[in-house]
This record gives sequence, C-alpha cells and structure tokens, in this order.
Amino acid sequence: MQNVAVIGGGTMGNGIAHVLARHGLEVTLCEVSEPLLQRARGAIEKNLQREVNAQKLDAEAARLALERIRPTTQLAAAAQAELVIEAIPERRELKTSLFAQLDSLAPPATLFASNTSSISITELAAATKRPEQFIGMHFMNPVPVMRLVEVVRGAATSDATVAAVRDLATRLDKTPVEARDFPGFVSNRVLMPLINEAIFCVFEGVAEPEAVDTVLKLGMNHPMGPLALADFIGLDVCLDIMEVLLRGFNDPKYRPCPLLRQMVAAGWLGRKTGRGFYHYAR
Repeated sequence: MQNVAVIGGGTMGNGIAHVLARHGLEVTLCEVSEPLLQRARGAIEKNLQREVNAQKLDAEAARLALERIRPTTQLAAAAQAELVIEAIPERRELKTSLFAQLDSLAPPATLFASNTSSISITELAAATKRPEQFIGMHFMNPVPVMRLVEVVRGAATSDATVAAVRDLATRLDKTPVEARDFPGFVSNRVLMPLINEAIFCVFEGVAEPEAVDTVLKLGMNHPMGPLALADFIGLDVCLDIMEVLLRGFNDPKYRPCPLLRQMVAAGWLGRKTGRGFYHYAR
C-alpha cells in the first residue's frame, strides 16, 4: 500500500496525514474548503517542525513528508487511493452520507476505514456495497505521539482487510489492537464513563476540577487528569460518545452528566474554544 486518502483535516485528520506522509506514503488530504485545507497544512507543517526541533526528524525528511501531502476539495480525487480513512466529525449521518458518496466514486478494490471513536463499524459499512472492505481504524490523539490504533472489525469485514490495516499500522510505528464492534469499542467504553463520573464529582460538589484531576494523577498515576483530558478531546465529542454508549447499551450508567450537557450547550467545549473545565489562552 502506497497511496492513502484522508477525509477531514481537523485535529485527527491532519495528524493521520502527518504520520502517513512521515512514513513515506503518498497522501491525498480532502477538506470542504481551501481555508480549512490551509489550516490543516499549517498544523502539519508546525508539527513536523516540532519533530525537527526535538531532533526526531531532520529538516529534509520533514520537507519531503510535507511534499507527499496533496490537498484537495474534490472527493473524487481522494476516492482513487488504495485506502480512504475518514476523520470527519463524530456524527453518524455525516459519515454514512460520506461513505455512500465514496462508494460510488472509488474503484472496487479501494478499502474504507473510519476513525470513528464509538459509532458502529457495521452500521457505517452498510452505507456501502463493500462491507467486507470496511474497517475501523481508530487512532489516538495526538496521532503523531500516541502508539495505539484500535482496529475494529465490522460484521462483514474480511480477514484480508484486517491484515492490510494491521500491516499499515505497524508500518506507521503504531501498535494495532483488535476490538469487536461494540459501542465505544474498548478505549471509549472505558474512558468516557470515567470522564463522565469525574464530571459528576464536580456537578455534585464533591470536589473542584483541579482536585479531581490531582486525585487521578497522583493517586492513580494518570499522566493527565480526566477533566483536563476532556477539555483536550472536546466536551462536545465526549457528549457525543456518551450518547452513543447510552443508545447502544440502553443502560442508565452511561447517562451523560447534566453539567456536561450544559457546558456543551454554552459552547464551552474545552481547549478548542478557550474554555472548558479550565481556561486556555487563544
């Protein structure tokens, strides 16, 4: 595999494109507008320079990696890759619509992967006529740093598709771990209820955000407290995932904390808006 397309140039999408290009693959990066493409390219260039400054990469390798990324607003151009990785917002209807379009544009041999953090791979694959070539490829944020890739097999995903994606993840110096297609897979089925419970601690007046995070960092050796992590992920994303878990399992233990709903309604989404459980300079 040498040609990969990434749909979506946000935090996850530009991180995936960065890692692919950094490891010698040709990347088509697709966004809905030129300004968003420019923002994505700027983020990739900044992160490559950070690796150069840290002496993890030489300047020439960074330049070549950036040259391997071809930006486009044309979905048809992205659909010609051997593998298309979707990294658009965590909304089921957006993803199914995208994959239906890709299915009509892409050659029969093209593989489809979703970077979804919680939505059913089987359900997304059903929007296409190639469910055996559809898989979950859930990278962790920040993509250039985190080693894990959850590889999620849908009901119809073939062994050949799993093998191809595992091989690619290994080529990217990631560790692929297979998970079955249940809501939240492994990572967010465990992580999001933890974050939600930490939010309940604030909501119920058990402790202030700094205190909750300090308990988890010093008492459980977490590198980042759950509320700081929620701000990093985006509180809207956390809420979306909790809703998926609640619908998928129909179990009240996955009920999103009212404070989480309120903060999202207020537009206090964490780092990306400058305010969440903490305040951030913008």
